[in-house]
Amino acid sequence: MFNGFDRSVPTDARAKPGRPDVGTASGALVPKVGVAATAPLGADVLERLAQEHEVAFLLTRPDRPRGRGRKVGAGPAKETAERLGIDVCQPERLDESVDVGGVDAMVVAAYGALIPESLLEQTLWLNVHPSLLPRWRGAAPVERAIMAGDRETGVTIHRTIPELDAGPIAAQRAFPIGPDDDAGAVYAKAGAIAAELLAEILSGPPRFRPQPEEGATYAERLSSADRELDWNRSPTELLNRIRALSPHIGAKGPVDGRMLIVWRAAPAEPGAALMAGGLELLDVQPEGRRRMSGEEYLRGLRA
Repeated sequence: MFNGFDRSVPTDARAKPGRPDVGTASGALVPKVGVAATAPLGADVLERLAQEHEVAFLLTRPDRPRGRGRKVGAGPAKETAERLGIDVCQPERLDESVDVGGVDAMVVAAYGALIPESLLEQTLWLNVHPSLLPRWRGAAPVERAIMAGDRETGVTIHRTIPELDAGPIAAQRAFPIGPDDDAGAVYAKAGAIAAELLAEILSGPPRFRPQPEEGATYAERLSSADRELDWNRSPTELLNRIRALSPHIGAKGPVDGRMLIVWRAAPAEPGAALMAGGLELLDVQPEGRRRMSGEEYLRGLRA
């Protein structure tokens, strides 16, 4: 279990390729952590953690078919770990056969599966959750916050417990969601803040406060229905959906009889090129083709 970081790092410790030396001139005590991550947010947190701490290994989900070609490939966190020379563990099944007891703490960031209680008992698990818990517990907190029109979100670091995103809180910080921020921008802000909060927490044994149940909401996993753009809805709601699903998923809807993925839009003004639902469609992607500007798309139709 979490032991106050009694692991001393010698001053002549050498980093693996691509990683900084985690020792200090005075031989300071440095926590040894493992990271459980798969998705881009997890990759961001892993990279930032590795700059300041000894990362023993990455625990990540098995390789899966990815991209338009559906070829089996590594997730973003695994790619980051391999570049930094960090050992990778990819169990097909996460159970008691996985040993994480040799680290002071496990940091979970967009891993993609619940951690079984048998593993939670081996060491301290700290979950990076990109919302102001208890608001938006669950799988898609950033996307649901943007869809709901939230003007503020944040990062919560909490102790991982069997109940979903309900553990006691070690640190929390809010930040605004700008009117032009898409999910990518919010995730980037969350990754940077998560690293700062983890640096504070890992400087010594963390202190926790209970997470309230009052105000809890749930960020349901995204489905194919969440991608659909109904042009009869208000421009604000449509724009929030587009922002929430960009740049990683993409909202889509029919425009003049042709299905388009809409990556970027804005309230329509006089003279707008490509419009639907009171919005100017700035960046779109026709089925089976690349992403392009709305103006380029219209030029292709006229050609």
